[in-house]
Formats: sequence, C-alpha cells, structure tokens
Amino acid sequence: MFEFAWLWALLALPLPFLFRLLPERHKGQSAALRVPHLDASFVGTSRKTGSSRSRLVMATLAWLCLVLAAARPQWLGEPVNVPAEGRDLMIAVDLSGSMKVEDMQVNGRTVDRLVMIKHVLGEFIQRRVGDRLGLILFADTAYLQAPLTYDRETVHQLLDEAVIGLVGEQTAIGDAVGLAVKRFEARKESNRVLILLTDGQNTAGNITPRQANDLAIQHNITVYTIGVGADSMLVQSFFGTRQVNPSQELDEKMLTELAQSTGGQYFRARDTQGLEAIYARLDELEPVARESRQMRPQTALFHYPLALGLVLTVLLSLSPVGRWLMNLPRRSA
Repeated sequence: MFEFAWLWALLALPLPFLFRLLPERHKGQSAALRVPHLDASFVGTSRKTGSSRSRLVMATLAWLCLVLAAARPQWLGEPVNVPAEGRDLMIAVDLSGSMKVEDMQVNGRTVDRLVMIKHVLGEFIQRRVGDRLGLILFADTAYLQAPLTYDRETVHQLLDEAVIGLVGEQTAIGDAVGLAVKRFEARKESNRVLILLTDGQNTAGNITPRQANDLAIQHNITVYTIGVGADSMLVQSFFGTRQVNPSQELDEKMLTELAQSTGGQYFRARDTQGLEAIYARLDELEPVARESRQMRPQTALFHYPLALGLVLTVLLSLSPVGRWLMNLPRRSA
C-alpha cells in the first residue's frame, strides 16, 4: 500500500503561487543582485522567447517533486507477525518405561500416560504465543530435543514424534533439570520457567535432584513439577481382577520440594481433566506477556521524486547559461 508518512508537507504545494499574488516591488528599487558580465540582449531575449513557458513548467515540476519528497512517500508491505517478548519456557517430558502404563482416558479410550500428555500438552504449546519454548526428553539421561524457539509448531511435532524407551527405561530427573539450567544460561534476561512431567522417582543420571535443585535456585529458574498417573486401576491376573496403585513409585515429596524451593508448585495429574486444569492454572501463574504484534515492512520512495527534482533544478539553472553561450558571436575563420 502506498502512503505519505508526512502528509501535512503537501500543504507547501501552493506556496509559490501565493508568492506570485504578493504586490510587486517598486520599479525604482535597485536590484539586490547584478550580473554585469551578461549582456542586456541575453536578458531581454530570455524574457521574450517562448521558452519562458517551458521554464515555468520545469520550475513547477521541480517544486512538486521536492514537496513530494518532503512528504516521505513509502510503500507498506503485507503485515508480518512479530513475536512479542514473553518468557523462556522449557518443557521436560519423562520417557521412561513406566510411561507405558495404560491408566489414562482420552476421548473414552484407554491410553498410556505419554499419549495423554501429548494430547493435553499440545494444546498448551499452541497457546503460548510470544514465549520461547524448548523440549527436553529424559529417561536414562536427558536430551535436548528442541532448543528455545518461537516455532511452536516444530516443538509440538517433536513432542508427537517422541516414543517411550527412546532414551532408556529409567528416570533421570536431576539430569533433566540440570540440562534446562544449562540451556537457560545462554539467555541472561528472561523469565525462566521449567515444567517437568514425570511418573516416577529419580533412578538414573549424573546429577541428583538435590544438586539440580541448588542449580535451579542459583540461576533463578522457576520449576513447576507435575506427577502423572492414576491412583488406582484394575489389572487382570491369574487369580482374577484386582485393584492396584500404578503410581506407587511416584516421589511426590521430592517433586514438591523441587518446585516450592524455586518458587513454583507441584501438581498431581491423575487423569486427562486434571492435567488440563493444571495447564490452565499454569497459564494463570505464568501468563503470556502480551499478544504478538503485527508490523508492516516499509520501503522508502522519497529518493525518486528528490532525484527528479534535483535534475529539473539543475536543467533549469543551466538552461539560460547555455542559451547565452549559444548566442555569443563566433570568431570568423
């Protein structure tokens, strides 16, 4: 779209015509500037020739170009979404063997814990407009699957592609927190938030949960922990159907201390509805700073009328001198 940034500058267009309407100076007033080396025949000729009309047209066009350049013409491109500054939010998902337990329901279908997490977490990721999101997958150790990025679609896709057992069968919670701390170190000024989802206790890794907790506190990282798993489920055995607690290995004490010591909270997700409520609560505790902004790329066009006006001005100033030189008497051979 074409527009003038300083549209008010166009008010200067009629100034030369208004100047022409001013009363003429007294005839007896002496000229402020005299050019004695130009003969009178040149001056008289320049006034009487028909080129005076073309000179007026050139002067008018030159003035028009200069005013248009002063109004700053520009071309605005299509709107482009620019993410606003939000927070750095890292998500750590447990892929240990216990995530295979099918004690969750999604749309009336019994699924394992990872499928339920993917179902609910995907919607949470899509809502985090303006945040940088990262994804950590952990089991025997922790791996960075997606660095902090505004590309929510890619983070969502990488989460969907995660499978249980990809990085082992055990649970390295300390390594997951330590890896998040390391990735946050590259960003000095941000609201650093870690959401950790697990269904067990720390059984592997090079960093203990206590050490990881100290690192998170030292680097001002807020940790929200979510314990996943139902309280009871029916299983078939040789002796018939019996009720068991599939989450008996969940270390809620450690997860609570890890969260509260860093200024976060511990949540318990016993079913799909519970996890959805937790993510809604996280939206309140860590709201998106502001919606993304739209900006339109600007291409300045003022140099085109400015260059044309400059050319017309130069031609206008040189034309009388050129005609005067052409009228000089030629030396006979």
